[in-house]
Amino acid sequence: MVYQKDLDIERKWARLMKTLENNMGKRPKDLNAVLFLIGVQELGQGAKNFEKEEKQDLMHIAICKLLSFSGFYELEGVDADGWPHWRNVKPLPRFDLLEQEKLLKMHALDYFTEELGLAIPS
Repeated sequence: MVYQKDLDIERKWARLMKTLENNMGKRPKDLNAVLFLIGVQELGQGAKNFEKEEKQDLMHIAICKLLSFSGFYELEGVDADGWPHWRNVKPLPRFDLLEQEKLLKMHALDYFTEELGLAIPS
C-alpha cells in the first residue's frame, strides 16, 4: 500500500534531483550518488578524484550525517586529515531496504533545504 507521505517524499525527491541537475549540469543517478555528494560536502575539501575506499568512506560520512537528524549518530570529531568521524549513539531500528531508503531520502531532503539552504521548487 502506498501512502500519501511516501508519494510526497518521492515528489520532493524528484524535484531535488531536477534542482541538483540544474545546479550541477548533471542529474545524480541515484541515492548513492546523492550520498556521495553529501559526503564530499561534509568532508569540505572540494571536488577531487577519490579512490574507491575513499568514496565508500564519503558515503558512510553522508549516512551518519543524515542519520544524525534522527539522533542515531553524533559527530565525534575530525581526524588529522580532516575526515569527520561519527559515533553511533542509539541502536538503529530494523528496517527493510525500502524503509532505509525512505529515511535517507527524507533526511537528504532536509539536508539540502535546511543545512545548505537549497530552494527546491514546488
